[in-house]
Amino acid sequence: MAFRVETTLKAKRDLDLLLAWLLTQHAGESGLRWLHGLREAIAALSELPQRCPLAPENAEFPFEVRQLLYGRKPHVCRILFTIEGGKVVVLHIRHGRRQPIARH
Repeated sequence: MAFRVETTLKAKRDLDLLLAWLLTQHAGESGLRWLHGLREAIAALSELPQRCPLAPENAEFPFEVRQLLYGRKPHVCRILFTIEGGKVVVLHIRHGRRQPIARH
């Protein structure tokens, strides 16, 4: 079964911030390739999103939160998402070194 992948406004802003950061760092073509790969990894969640483990902060939420890791150290991002019926909802994209988020 193929899932529809949707991205929240927060996750879209996260992608915009990543692009802005890559541009300020003069990452060039390699940075743009990395970002393109990140977008492809998000799109690939349409197939078997359950393959991804539960996120460390899963217990903080009333719904299941999973994560997909993308990239190589030190440039690893965590793609946080949930599965709702026939769709995958990307909630947030965080740098892998950041602490897990806590719900307040």
